[in-house]
Amino acid sequence: MNSQDAAPDEPQTVSIRCSINRAVCVRLSDPVRDDPDCLHYTVEADALGLKARVDGVTAWIWDADLAPFLAQLAADFRGWDGERVWQTNDRDLTVTAAFRSGGHVALTWTLRPWRGPTNSWEASITTWLEAGEQMAALASEVHRLLRPEHPG
Repeated sequence: MNSQDAAPDEPQTVSIRCSINRAVCVRLSDPVRDDPDCLHYTVEADALGLKARVDGVTAWIWDADLAPFLAQLAADFRGWDGERVWQTNDRDLTVTAAFRSGGHVALTWTLRPWRGPTNSWEASITTWLEAGEQMAALASEVHRLLRPEHPG
């Protein structure tokens, strides 16, 4: 399914805005399926003085996807110790989650384009969300954006 073929009620962009600083935002957008086994999408990070973008981030249908990672964080709304980390196979997107006081989750989004020269650049921003409902809503939105056409 290409983004142009999506039904009107299907999201083509998921925006993750920090609850503490609304100027901090991560966007997942432009899903394109040109292979039955994967989907490519764009990740953008925006904050005061920072704009970073990685195109062609790959979601494979047989790998642990971002949506289940976020759903597990939402399910563990009472908290956890340490950090939990998810990344794409190419390591162009890494998400690190830490449970913080007050029932919030700090999600650090690290963008690192792998197609360029080694160590060309890396950018990270952190968004804060409520552990329960906001995390569950985010997981649902990401699932709708990146869902596989034929689950394996």
